[in-house]
Amino acid sequence: MPALERWSPFRDLELMEQRVRRLFPSLILSPAFVPAADVYETEKEFVYEVEVPGFDEKELEIEVADHMLTVKGHREAETETPEKTLRLHERLETAFERSFQLPPEADGELVKATFGKGVLILHVPKVTQPVQRKIPIETV
Repeated sequence: MPALERWSPFRDLELMEQRVRRLFPSLILSPAFVPAADVYETEKEFVYEVEVPGFDEKELEIEVADHMLTVKGHREAETETPEKTLRLHERLETAFERSFQLPPEADGELVKATFGKGVLILHVPKVTQPVQRKIPIETV
């Protein structure tokens, strides 16, 4: 049975932008406003691979709140110098934010991250045992 996910209008916009880019690869569009990501599941964890080329580890931030995994990046824009004239500017220069709704069986407290070659990899383990307990009913 598929898990329910919280609807986000921004996710629909991201998907629409990706489809347009695939249909018209030669069409020159401004750069995507969120980094590309691959998400897959193994037996023991969920893995999120987020492409953040040109960002350093110290310019990235990862947060988990309310079962939402958020990756943020911020870097200072390159200042123009009189020696060069910019002819085309497509690089993501300042900031981005990308959020993922974690599945119910994900343990957001034990997220681990690695970074290398412009790819941030987040490992989110699955909950080992669903926490279930009986609630006693008190009389008033």
